[in-house]
Amino acid sequence: MKFDIITIFPDIFGSYFSESILKRAQEKKIIQIDVHNLRDFVEGDRHQKVDDTPCGGGAGMVMKVQPIFTCVEALKTASEKKKTRVILFSAKGKRYTQKDAVRLSKYENLVLICGRYEGVDERVAKHIADEEISIGEFVLTGGEIPAMVIVDSVARLLPGVLGNAESAIYESHSKEGYLEHQQYTKPEEFSVLDNKTGKRRIWKVPEVLLSGNHKEIEKWREQN
Repeated sequence: MKFDIITIFPDIFGSYFSESILKRAQEKKIIQIDVHNLRDFVEGDRHQKVDDTPCGGGAGMVMKVQPIFTCVEALKTASEKKKTRVILFSAKGKRYTQKDAVRLSKYENLVLICGRYEGVDERVAKHIADEEISIGEFVLTGGEIPAMVIVDSVARLLPGVLGNAESAIYESHSKEGYLEHQQYTKPEEFSVLDNKTGKRRIWKVPEVLLSGNHKEIEKWREQN
């Protein structure tokens, strides 16, 4: 799968995409992540200005439609045979869920438009993007963090990305609702000193998880 990220701050992504699972996925050529500087697609302006004042007045600046259109068209032309989805990150977009991650993992190419300033010309949402996505009910300074969220959550669903293929099936949110269960690991007992009482307390792993009874363990996990 190919991820094309459109941004005015391309250097933001370097450290996150060059570590851990995403780094290995790129090395194995399961995914390809290309970051495009929107300023390179500005036409008729030697200053490469990507924003302007809002029509009708108002505070702040709004990202212009022209460079985004030009960039997306160039990417679509380069990937004309691929199943492509264009996404604009927006506070008014649809809330992103694991179901969306699964849906988007079926595409061959995701084009991710990162907004900035006071927003993006509405014509981008109406005529260029296939959908608008929000990762939560809060305001961010730009779409770069949401882009990382999409790449991470979608990439881990692709065959060969995770070391254990079952991880993507049994982990949190893999079914409807919130299904994250409690997790424990060694040591089976962990001793801590209570500073208030001066006594030691023992935090234990639930006995059922040490029983080897897989049926009971699964039952316990569903209950917790």
